[in-house]
Amino acid sequence: MKPKYEAVIWDMDGTILDTLEDLHDSTCHILNQNNLPSISIKETRSYLGNGAYHLIEMACPKGTNKETIEKVFEEYKSYYASHCEIKTKPYDGILEVMNTLKAKGIKQAIVSNKPDDAVRILSDKYFTGLADYSIGDSPERNKKPAPDSVFQALEALNVSKEEAVYIGDSEVDLMTAKNSEMDCITVLWGFRDKEDLIEQGASTFADKPNDILKIIEL
Repeated sequence: MKPKYEAVIWDMDGTILDTLEDLHDSTCHILNQNNLPSISIKETRSYLGNGAYHLIEMACPKGTNKETIEKVFEEYKSYYASHCEIKTKPYDGILEVMNTLKAKGIKQAIVSNKPDDAVRILSDKYFTGLADYSIGDSPERNKKPAPDSVFQALEALNVSKEEAVYIGDSEVDLMTAKNSEMDCITVLWGFRDKEDLIEQGASTFADKPNDILKIIEL
């Protein structure tokens, strides 16, 4: 049977990699270095999805001036890039699913709002031979939910948006898929709760990684 899609576009944080603890630890370290209070891991989780600047902007106390936020952000980017592999790990079952997709000839790309250097570090460590293309946030393009990075990935894979499915865990991913005019699978092991995702319009869910293979008819 022919697969339903020719390619899969993966979100990274909360979808294929559990990055929460490293993100939280790095954020709190840089906040403390700047004499700012730490945030809880629950707060960190709620601030993820819109990129590193949004995370830092939300993590800084209300009323923090823009100059301080910019300083904290630049320090965070550097620190996280060298501390992004400490507690981070693929979600159970993800590598098996990605290996199955590869074996079936389905192309795969990773599209994230993480800084591009961190995306490449983590992709090289965990997904070499599985992800055909990886792309993160960069000043030269609009970050998700704009479709720019998704379209760049599709071009690199040489597939159309109709031939691919987008897989993510947040409202940002839902909007990214919508803006890219692509089908979307929403995973439930990530950084958002199902009830919130339903309110945002999610309709196709994967409770566990292996469900993805059933949804795309492998």
